[in-house]
Amino acid sequence: MDQMPACPKCQSEYVYHDTVNFVCPDCGNEWNSNEQIETDDDQLIVKDSNGNLLTDGDDVLLIKDLKLKGSSEVLKKGTKFKNIRLVNGDHNVDCGKIMLKSEFLKKA
Repeated sequence: MDQMPACPKCQSEYVYHDTVNFVCPDCGNEWNSNEQIETDDDQLIVKDSNGNLLTDGDDVLLIKDLKLKGSSEVLKKGTKFKNIRLVNGDHNVDCGKIMLKSEFLKKA
């Protein structure tokens, strides 16, 4: 049996899995293991498409072609973005001129 992760909020080991989310009975925190998690230290945790942790300043590669909305331009698979910055929101990786979702990136 897989071991349950500790609660990111209170570090309790008494966590259970409720359909999609993990739930901590001690503090009532609910989270999804595939989402980004923001801890009390305001440290943003973002994972790439392979589950690797991303940090500010990392270099990443695009894993698929992406068409930019409102433009005829296409970002090609394998495009490298250097010195990324992590931000809150749906598009959680700032690549300089554009914002991308971490699910379309892998750590270089």
